[in-house]
Amino acid sequence: MLKKCAEIWDEVRREKPLIHCMTNYVTMNDVANIILASGASPAMVDYPDEAGGFACIAQAIYLNLGTLTGEKELAMLEAVKAAADKGIPIIVDPVACGVIPRKAGILKKLLNSGQITGIKGNNAEIKSLAGFDSNAKGVDSLDSGEGVEQACRIVAEKENAVAAATGEIDVVVYQNNVAKVKNGTSLFGSITGAGCMAGGVVAACMGAAPREPWLATITGLCAFNIAGERSIKVSGENPGTFRVLIFDNLFHLRGEDILREARVEISQL
Repeated sequence: MLKKCAEIWDEVRREKPLIHCMTNYVTMNDVANIILASGASPAMVDYPDEAGGFACIAQAIYLNLGTLTGEKELAMLEAVKAAADKGIPIIVDPVACGVIPRKAGILKKLLNSGQITGIKGNNAEIKSLAGFDSNAKGVDSLDSGEGVEQACRIVAEKENAVAAATGEIDVVVYQNNVAKVKNGTSLFGSITGAGCMAGGVVAACMGAAPREPWLATITGLCAFNIAGERSIKVSGENPGTFRVLIFDNLFHLRGEDILREARVEISQL
């Protein structure tokens, strides 16, 4: 399995897939740069009259529901309709869906507009979508992760999509397959946009491996988390330095590094 993930990661750099992103304005620049660091090509097209047409030429779509305006909502709906018709993978990050009811409603609209390939959120967001009690403070999860595997299973089955919950251990579920990615660092919680950036890297991997959404999601999370582990070894507990080093370390990461450093536990439901 890790061998295939390593191949997907190297394929991102070879193919340079075009990733159509609509993310929140707090982290837009970080998402664009992390996708570039992964080897893919980002485009931040979020005007309704342009989004549908552009989605048709992209290799993957990444939609982030943070700081969502009415205009961007319309653009996302246009992109989903266009991309779904062509079988282009779509990953959605349901930011704050458990604390802002409007976000859950918009996610439902997106799901009704076309097949979503993956839903990636933090533990609290995924548990909320599964109908579980969760603990969040704004866009941040305060959830311990208890029951998150079951929550991912419920979301994955309901939406016929990859469900990924990020936390101390990232959980990725699709059909009967479960992966637990154990790489990472708690310092991700001390910078803005770590989850958004992880979503961008996952989208880059889906663009390179559209027929392997579960493995592409695992690959993206492994790569981003390994970059974080490498970064903290140099930065120590200094979040500003850590943030900058993530881009550098992801840029230099190769498939052979994933093979050597990834810590992933695989099981079946």
